[in-house]
Amino acid sequence: MEHLPEAARIRRGVMRLNRRLRHERGAGSLSPNQLTVLGHLHRHGSATPGEVAAAEHQRPQSLTRVFAELQAEGLIAREPDTVDRRQSVLSLTEAGRQALERDMADRDAWLSVALASLSPTERGLLELAAALMERLADAEV
Repeated sequence: MEHLPEAARIRRGVMRLNRRLRHERGAGSLSPNQLTVLGHLHRHGSATPGEVAAAEHQRPQSLTRVFAELQAEGLIAREPDTVDRRQSVLSLTEAGRQALERDMADRDAWLSVALASLSPTERGLLELAAALMERLADAEV
């Protein structure tokens, strides 16, 4: 617990930035859970529903409706697993990749403008911090 004050400050900063980025999303954006699924498949490739849920720290039942919505919209494809026919494998479609990119575009544009107000050193620190936050998010503590 020696890093509790630092942890609280980092959490506050991450939460405030997350709220701001959510605010910058365009009309008709994907839901947070839809973004989670599409983002996972984009970063890691095809996966079973259980693998996606476990990696995103959710229960598979919590994402069942999301998987069905994404499949109905043509954003993901569901195929039988070649090894275990009882399982299905989800993969990102081209339409899903495009939807994900469109959804991220407004937030990326806002962040790009906001980053311009920082010095090159500050932007470099944030890039390093982003990589470290990715590692923390994946940490098995």
